[in-house]
Amino acid sequence: MSSYRSLFRTPEFTPLFLGSAAQTAAQTVGGLALATLVFRATGSPLLSAVSMFGPSLAQVLGATVLLSGADRLPPRTALSAIALAFAAGTAVQALPGLPVGAVFAVVLVLGLVASLGGGVRWGLLNEVLDNGGYLPGRSLFNMMSGLMQIAGFATGGALLAALSPRVCLLLAAALYLAAALVLRLGLTARRPRTAGRPSAAATWRTNALLWSSRPRRLTYLGLWLPNGLVVGCESLYVSYAPHAAGTLFACGALGMFAGDVTVGRLLPPAVRRRLATPLLLLLATPYLVFCAHPPLPVAAVCATVASAGFGASLVQQERLMELTPDELAGQALGLHSAGMLTLQGVSATLAGAVAQLTSPAAGMTALAAGSVCVTLALATAARRSPRPRREPAPAEAH
Repeated sequence: MSSYRSLFRTPEFTPLFLGSAAQTAAQTVGGLALATLVFRATGSPLLSAVSMFGPSLAQVLGATVLLSGADRLPPRTALSAIALAFAAGTAVQALPGLPVGAVFAVVLVLGLVASLGGGVRWGLLNEVLDNGGYLPGRSLFNMMSGLMQIAGFATGGALLAALSPRVCLLLAAALYLAAALVLRLGLTARRPRTAGRPSAAATWRTNALLWSSRPRRLTYLGLWLPNGLVVGCESLYVSYAPHAAGTLFACGALGMFAGDVTVGRLLPPAVRRRLATPLLLLLATPYLVFCAHPPLPVAAVCATVASAGFGASLVQQERLMELTPDELAGQALGLHSAGMLTLQGVSATLAGAVAQLTSPAAGMTALAAGSVCVTLALATAARRSPRPRREPAPAEAH
């Protein structure tokens, strides 16, 4: 396995890493600011949760019509354009007097744009880090994401105490612009991995191929459902602790960082492959404590411990790559990313609706229980599946 230090000696890894770090910081600061802005304007846990995780809801549409572009567009151009689109959309959300309906329209448009980003980014990472380097590379990206979220939520909370949410949104837009600049200047002009124009028909054909394998289906469901339901729990931090949501988000990011370090670097492959289900159970069970309405210190510990379970996604992505032809890696990873974010958005909406009718603590408890049940059901189905094999790519994908 490649060392983390050696990854930065790989051409193009560093600008891709730095550009993604800037985007993560922008998303963290901007998401917290937007959720706070909407909650102050409406007092609604549902609208607050959807504003922060709403872009994920549009991912399902993008996954059905745009995802073929993950392997059919030049990566540098696509990634730079996506960062610029987010800069513009975030700046629009900061406009004074913008109606809440218009805010959510921008949220959905940005989600549609983002549906392509995961496939392009992770497909390029898989291409840059060949010879088994994807897992440590993705581990390092996840660690970076955790650190940026810790810093972003802590900084965002401090900024919101001193500045208005709209000013924080403008700062997030500036970070997106910086990301676009780094990606444009740092990446080389690579050709698309697959010939042909992006189209809805090509997206459907490849998605159907990816979904046709039972082992891949179960892997996708394991990547999407338990994770998404737990993110629904996280979406209620703002309404559960309006003045300390940044602390809970930062604690969750710290736990995610610890889980990624452990799974990505410390565990040998033989042990790592057996830990997907235990990690997914760890991801959900601490949130069951919220049925007792714990005080902030206990809630922060639960968020930290639970988020270590996000390390399960590294194990599952490694399995997905073992089951997928290299020519389809971008769309396969894009389908994972789009599906995961879609389920996160759906779960955030569901959690907000439950919290609206009951309480934020009840919403967290209900979604955590659902995540535990789904994890156990998928583990049972996987044990009954035949031994998987890697399939060749279709001729039209070359």
